[in-house]
Amino acid sequence: MVSNPPPRPDRPGDVHRLFDRDLIRSRRARMASRLPEADFLLEEASNGLADRLAAVSRHFPLALDLGSHDGRLARAAAASGKVGALVSSESCLPLLDRLAGVRVAADEEALPFADESLDLVLSGLSLQWVNDLPGALVQIRRALRPDGLFLGALLGGDSLKELRGVLVEAESTVSGGISPRVAPFVEIRDAGALLQRAGFALPVVDSDTLTVRYGNPLRLLDDLRLMGWSNALIERSRSPLRRDVLFRAMDLYAQRHADPDGRVRATFEVIYLSGWAPDPSQQKPLRPGSARMRLADALGTSEHSTGESPSGSGAPRKD
Repeated sequence: MVSNPPPRPDRPGDVHRLFDRDLIRSRRARMASRLPEADFLLEEASNGLADRLAAVSRHFPLALDLGSHDGRLARAAAASGKVGALVSSESCLPLLDRLAGVRVAADEEALPFADESLDLVLSGLSLQWVNDLPGALVQIRRALRPDGLFLGALLGGDSLKELRGVLVEAESTVSGGISPRVAPFVEIRDAGALLQRAGFALPVVDSDTLTVRYGNPLRLLDDLRLMGWSNALIERSRSPLRRDVLFRAMDLYAQRHADPDGRVRATFEVIYLSGWAPDPSQQKPLRPGSARMRLADALGTSEHSTGESPSGSGAPRKD
């Protein structure tokens, strides 16, 4: 099942590097023991993926949980009865050491799995931190056997929009310039195209929006730190955020995003991706013009010509 991993795509000259993945790993390692203190997003994504897996009338002999975190998605998949053997993978070694069952140290950007070796790949909230998401999806599709399934969840573009807005305004107002503080995430309108570009068949994309309320906006920053998701952008400022900028941003947050009871809102958009490795047995869309019944007959109505043709000749077209 395991093959020699392909070259890492984040080497200079390969792809534009957006995230410092070594920094992300080190932060997640430092917070590995405290992850249960801020696991609400992982719980949301794991439940969403488990629900989507339950709706599939298939059994998958060999499954991979790609980016396992604390293993809750693997446990939910095993409890579904839809999988046989299950492999958990993690790039963060302290988290990997805490996982049960078969474990593999694997970077989401350089999968060490042979082509057509897996029946199911699950991934919950790991892929939003890769530098080459299209490339990672291609590797997942290649690792799937024909008619194998990929189910993934990642943060969407509306995530942390409140925090992004107040940090930009506070820094530009107080210090006269801005530095990227909140990562850009994939937009749902682009997610389906990414699956198609990676070669998946029958792609499906949907999203859920989770609104989390805090008594103080600083608690949101604490949760991001506990998840190991503090700013890891390559182009981030290497200087700590100034206290006057932080306090101004928190004041703006409280002013603009508070409910009547004083608690503030934080938005997290979770995008769910589903796609199948191509196989001849899968359903194919009908070719245009291949329908065997007229729409008017199906609706039980009469067909009337408009007197125009698509070619602009003014004569009604005859089928």
